[in-house]
Amino acid sequence: MQIRPFGPGDDLEAELDLRRRAFGPVSAGYHPAWLSSIQRAIDAGTVIGAFDGARLAGSARFHPMRQWWHGRSMPMAGIGGVKVAPEERGRGIGTAMMAHLLSDIAGRGYPVSALYPATAPLYRSFGWEIAGGRYETVLPARSLGALLPPARADSASASADTATAAALRRATPDDAAAIVRVLGLVHAELRHCGPNTRDPQEVRDWLDDPDNFAYLADDGFLSYRWAAETDEMDVEELVAASAATARAFWQVLGSHATIASQVRACLAPGDPVHWLTREPDAITRRAKSWMLRLVDAPAAIAARGYPAGVTLSVLVDLADADRPANAGRWRLEVADGAGHLERAGGAVSADPLRLGARGLAALFGGAGLGTLRLAGLAAGGDPGSDEALDCAFSGPAFLLDNW
Repeated sequence: MQIRPFGPGDDLEAELDLRRRAFGPVSAGYHPAWLSSIQRAIDAGTVIGAFDGARLAGSARFHPMRQWWHGRSMPMAGIGGVKVAPEERGRGIGTAMMAHLLSDIAGRGYPVSALYPATAPLYRSFGWEIAGGRYETVLPARSLGALLPPARADSASASADTATAAALRRATPDDAAAIVRVLGLVHAELRHCGPNTRDPQEVRDWLDDPDNFAYLADDGFLSYRWAAETDEMDVEELVAASAATARAFWQVLGSHATIASQVRACLAPGDPVHWLTREPDAITRRAKSWMLRLVDAPAAIAARGYPAGVTLSVLVDLADADRPANAGRWRLEVADGAGHLERAGGAVSADPLRLGARGLAALFGGAGLGTLRLAGLAAGGDPGSDEALDCAFSGPAFLLDNW
């Protein structure tokens, strides 16, 4: 069995057949977008296959992305489409492909990688760990028909908000680059942890679907569709950096209340819709968990944002068999919103905080040190530093994209 990137001579129909068997049908309407996306990925060398001669037994890919952590972004490799033909499972093909992918994304300089786990034990064995969630909020469409007014004595300010909200417009595939820019602006402004943005060409493919309705404002983006054969509306993304834009987007959705009975939305867990509706009938749940891996620990720590008021200096021992460059004794320092991970030289008498790749990923995603200690993912160190570390890496971490 040979693990290698897809080449020009490899059969895309075999990849499509493998995808159908692993994840279900690909609709005829989605087929052109899938073909365009997979061909670009093959050209970029981000799709690998497990080949038994010319026969495809498994495949996987990663998506070049950017991910926001406390309002600062860094390159992120979003691994997806890891699949093995049913008759080939149990031969270690998935393990071999993940080893290849981890080596490849490290060689390309990605500080972090994220994925949605179908088989968590496999990904954990390579250092990925649960770091956040994808959250779904469900509410009756009628609740959006009349939102609570702004709690302001100054009616002129409320009128100004209404006028500003009117600036939103329908978005088209030609707005892909602007959408990526606006999403980054919102994630930075709100100091989000976890959400990603994609290459504009992938956004263009997504917007090319005529059943996807999108609106763009200077400080926000909304995308939704009607659920198949139901009277539900599915909101794929709704982010806004101002009260006026958030209200305008929810009013667009509320205007469908005569037809839609329910709105199902992928949102940040603290989305303001809970404070905009007159009744507390919006219910948010963690629909999925996703996993993170620090591929280059010093680069990831340096690229991340941190709360401005947190200052700490902690000795850390990292164990990472699959990325030996991350292993060893480090000094983790955070001050003035910036973090550094530097080698600790000389004799040190203090007991270091001991973390493996999984524990470091969970900490980075906002899991508390108390939780990590109870789970056996952290040990040692000074428990008096736990609160400062919890504050430095506070979440919650969430994703809106479902690649």
